[in-house]
Amino acid sequence: MISVSSGMDVDRNRSSSPNSRTPRLGPSRLSSSRIRSSSSSCFSLCTKKKPQKGNYARMLALAAHALAENKREPKDLWQEPLVPASSWTPCSDQRNWEPNEGSNGYILVTANGGINQQRVAVCNAVVVARLLNSTLVIPKFMYSSVWRDTSQFGDIYQEEHFINNLTPDIRIVRELPKKLQSLDLEAIGSVVTDVDMGKEAKPSFYLKHILPIILKNQVVHFIGFGNRLAFDPIPFELQRLRCRCNFHALQFVPRIQETAGLLLKRLRGHAGLIGPLDRHLVGPFGELNLEKSEKSSKKASKYLALHLRFEIDMVAHSLCEFGGGEEERKELEAYREIHFPALALLKNTTKLPSPSELRSEGLCPLTPEESILMLAALGFKRQTNIFVAGSNLYGGRSRLAALTSLYPKLVTKENLLSSAELEPFANYSSQLAALDFIGCAASDAFAMTDSGSQLSSLVSGYRIYYGGGRMPTIRPNKRRLASIFMKNSTIEWRVFEQRMRKAVRQTKHVQTRPKARSVYRYPRCKECMCRTI
Repeated sequence: MISVSSGMDVDRNRSSSPNSRTPRLGPSRLSSSRIRSSSSSCFSLCTKKKPQKGNYARMLALAAHALAENKREPKDLWQEPLVPASSWTPCSDQRNWEPNEGSNGYILVTANGGINQQRVAVCNAVVVARLLNSTLVIPKFMYSSVWRDTSQFGDIYQEEHFINNLTPDIRIVRELPKKLQSLDLEAIGSVVTDVDMGKEAKPSFYLKHILPIILKNQVVHFIGFGNRLAFDPIPFELQRLRCRCNFHALQFVPRIQETAGLLLKRLRGHAGLIGPLDRHLVGPFGELNLEKSEKSSKKASKYLALHLRFEIDMVAHSLCEFGGGEEERKELEAYREIHFPALALLKNTTKLPSPSELRSEGLCPLTPEESILMLAALGFKRQTNIFVAGSNLYGGRSRLAALTSLYPKLVTKENLLSSAELEPFANYSSQLAALDFIGCAASDAFAMTDSGSQLSSLVSGYRIYYGGGRMPTIRPNKRRLASIFMKNSTIEWRVFEQRMRKAVRQTKHVQTRPKARSVYRYPRCKECMCRTI
């Protein structure tokens, strides 16, 4: 298989810059080393471009004609294979050990990336704290020059619930003891960055290299901590703790829950309905929506959530081409020179796979046009309510033209919530991303467009864990889709439709967690869920 093996990784979802190495930072200088454009500058850059339909004008016209026929939707479009999917039930809240005293010392974590990377880092830190019999200090989130978001743990998640839920597992405190706060952690060798340890380090690494630091200095500070704990081999109860943290201990703060509750209510057409995941996502605010809507005779509207991972960082880092010609190539090359200099250097000095080779291997992100053609081919009707998550699409608002021309009921959180309702979150991209997470997780069907996206991975895992076999997720195999889209200039709509449905249907089976894969994405495993039949 063709791959770009430069050690670079954009996302998994919006992780630290793949071309940079995280510097050793002391407690007083906790800022991300990533240098990319701010969201505001990206927006101005992205919205300058004209609508880009690439080579898909013909296919979009065929899709419009097919949708106008208003055919009956396939029976399984909004369904999972119910019997095998519903046989798995949540059980990671069960424990088979005594509380950990955390007597060896303290663990500080300053997690980088966006909200989804930070969520994974928090749960991995919980497991490491248990493994090393250490006390976890409430994690910090690294300030990023990309989003300029100062949000900390308590601005996004309920601290009290987090502590109380995990008290039977580990000791958690809000800050270091005063006698340790004055230490120069870098000077005494207690700062550990992502440079100092490989990705997905095994428990043995922590016992051999990190525990001695804690025993000597009483404290260790992980900076970055992106994907720094392996998924296998991990002892059963530690893996279960990982699931317990993600699915039970992390609950959004009330102000996020309340606004997300309004979002769900409007997505469902103001009808009185509580979805299967609502109480886990928005807590009491789901019930509040029901009380306010109980006199309504409206039938709840189903909605599909679509996560478009097509921001300029992803587009530039992919080394793919998207139909914009020489202007696009120059723009993306300039972006790489500034924000991914190591990748730009590699591209100029090494023979890499061509854009067409990358596309044929399924290594290019789906464009908005490809995503909407997929939905039309699968049989979603023109009047389907579609919630789009994701911001700063490459091409800007104009890029949504192809989507809204086929699906006029396509909305974002910015369409459904007033400026006054969004204002408290205006300068906090992580908190806005939490609203997108909830909107996607609670949807009647969820379509991801990039299997490497951390948000899509966490959302699909959440839907598996709490969905009871009734929360389908569309997981396109981009390699198979690429072979279909390559014939877009000649393929008939009927053939396109048949091939697309077959390609997606093959990914819709109930899958248990493959070895070494994420329990956050694949919770169907004995550590996280229990099988009833």
